[in-house]
Amino acid sequence: MNHNPIYVALDLPRLDAAEALARRIKDHVGGIKLGLEFFCAHGHHGVHELAKVGLPIFLDLKLHDIPNTVAGAMQAIHVLQPAIVTVHASGGRAMLEDAKAAAGEHTKVVAVTVLTSLDDDDMSAIGYANRASDQALRLAELAHGAGVDGIVCSGHEVGDIRRQWKDGYFVVPGLRPADGVLGDQKRSVTPRAARDAGASVLVIGRPITRAEDPVAAARAIEGTL
Repeated sequence: MNHNPIYVALDLPRLDAAEALARRIKDHVGGIKLGLEFFCAHGHHGVHELAKVGLPIFLDLKLHDIPNTVAGAMQAIHVLQPAIVTVHASGGRAMLEDAKAAAGEHTKVVAVTVLTSLDDDDMSAIGYANRASDQALRLAELAHGAGVDGIVCSGHEVGDIRRQWKDGYFVVPGLRPADGVLGDQKRSVTPRAARDAGASVLVIGRPITRAEDPVAAARAIEGTL
């Protein structure tokens, strides 16, 4: 796998545009993240087409259902040979265990802790007593015990979690360059800060995909790491 930790989020509505952009920036990123918007629009065919670019594929599907259903979904995507697949840690231990058992041999299963679009006020409104950071730590402990490969968390939590889970695989989304626009991200850090804290994968979308010059933007972020 490419040692560049940047996975570019290509959740674009048009397949040809996503493929063209991936080919333009492929030398400055380590992989391609495809989420729900892309997968619902283009399915297996779209993933196969993006895989032709030659970069590892991260399927960010955030599976969350009863254990049997999640295991079946994992088996259904074996043919796509994703490098990484996400499930929700809040699905519980049995779901996490079944997801890992059903995943492909070379697929890392990572559990989403708390979305980076949520802050402490959102957590309270949902009904959680814990702060966002405390809930992320709690779910990371659950995921570790269930035997998945790692977690998805914000850059604010990754350092504390890595100290408890030294060989974990940590995916950090919601990253913004120092001069970037936050948008819907409420718990964002810079790519360099996340990497220094112990992130294995840096997920970066809009700062690259919506830049006037995506190649220059990707190269600039790569240069900070």
